[in-house]
Amino acid sequence: MTHEEDAAALPVRPGKIIAIHLSYASRADQRGRRPAHPSYFFKPSSSVAPSGATIERPAGTELLAFEGEIALVIGTDARRVSADEAWAHVASVTAANDFGLYDLRANDKGSNVRSKGGDGYTPLGPRVIDAATVDPAALRVRTWVNGTLAQDDTTAGLIFPLPQLVADLSQHFTLEAGDVILTGTPAGSSVVTPGDVVEVEVEALGSGASSGRLVTTVVQGSAVFDASLGSLPTVDDTQRAEAWGSREAAGLPPADERGLSPELRAKLESLPVAALSQQLRKRGLNDVTIDGVRPLHPSAKLVGPARTLRFVPHREDLFASHGGGYNAQKRAFDAVGAGEVIVIEARGEAGSGTLGDILALRAHANGAAGIVTDGGVRDLDAITAVGIPVYTVGAHPAVLGRKHVPWDVDLTIACGGATVQPGDVIVGDADGVIVIPPALVDDVVEAALAQEEEDAWIAEQVRAGHPVDGLFPMNTEWRARYDAWRAEN
Repeated sequence: MTHEEDAAALPVRPGKIIAIHLSYASRADQRGRRPAHPSYFFKPSSSVAPSGATIERPAGTELLAFEGEIALVIGTDARRVSADEAWAHVASVTAANDFGLYDLRANDKGSNVRSKGGDGYTPLGPRVIDAATVDPAALRVRTWVNGTLAQDDTTAGLIFPLPQLVADLSQHFTLEAGDVILTGTPAGSSVVTPGDVVEVEVEALGSGASSGRLVTTVVQGSAVFDASLGSLPTVDDTQRAEAWGSREAAGLPPADERGLSPELRAKLESLPVAALSQQLRKRGLNDVTIDGVRPLHPSAKLVGPARTLRFVPHREDLFASHGGGYNAQKRAFDAVGAGEVIVIEARGEAGSGTLGDILALRAHANGAAGIVTDGGVRDLDAITAVGIPVYTVGAHPAVLGRKHVPWDVDLTIACGGATVQPGDVIVGDADGVIVIPPALVDDVVEAALAQEEEDAWIAEQVRAGHPVDGLFPMNTEWRARYDAWRAEN
């Protein structure tokens, strides 16, 4: 087949483009979650573009990311075919780039309609490889950005083999000739900016047959989104980290260093919540306790910056649109970093669980410092056995949808009567949980340490038989004795 014939074999307007969310082990491990089964989304045929085309990064956006992939072009209709039969229905393989705009990702709830459906967001080509001549387990995909290799993996690294994807999709609907399946991207996907040139190539290992390099150039768009028609682009640090591939690549501090150095964390862990509360009160902050919650592990200390999750009261239509799929609750537990605390607004509603043992395990696996919810929890014994510190109003067997709709993450919330913002420092012990504004934490900690030292000295005097009158609080005489002791010791 000549190059001209190869180009003619490329689908310019496929009937369907089906893409998989996660399929390579390297990408799944990078994201910190391995799916048990493949999940998919559709892309419009108007997103197809040839090699050599440009792609616009829309005005007012920052997170346009490339994803080099292997595309399968269906040759003959497939309906309810087995995995053994599936590959015979694939006509060819070629290179694809599943571009995505993370600025539009949050409101699509996993459907990726706007974030991956833009014009030019599915370049294909430039040539095809006859599927009958290759081993689907021995294909290689590579991506270069401005000539530097960014992605390099083979289909041996897939969680779900290529024939399985064809067979799985065929049991739900007919795959028709010309349909395209995008089979997922390996680790290394990242953000590109105007002026960058992205190249993707698929190669058959052994024979060396190649798709050639699929070339796309990023340009800056000028059109702006109309807020009166729909939601505007928005990004947060979670989207930045996922688009770039890591917090480090995005220029963000490691998750366990968001405002807490190891020294500061150690000091907070040494201080009782009561001492911190006293210092905050002295500074005019009285409404900083998360009331009504009790620890599942009273002896465990909870310290970390807050990551917030908000539930709104249950409403059937809103739960239908926001409760399923990769909802806010799941995003929060996937995104929490080492040393961070998930704080949940559940309005004090104890008539439903706000998390269960699986999400507690996910937070624990991420290294989270703990979870605070002013709602109930399910699977109480199992959550307690996980070992991660959890504060809750109590146990309830009902699932989330009975009382709550998972609504949003990383925003200012109310939990147990206290306002909590992302990055606020959360400290908990058997007495309860307190919220410390980041700007005050150093001052509050040093003052609390000094007060703890003073209180320990007073306790020694009381144990020695001195009455508390004049000693607690200290009068001038006792203050002089304490100052002398401090100077000496």
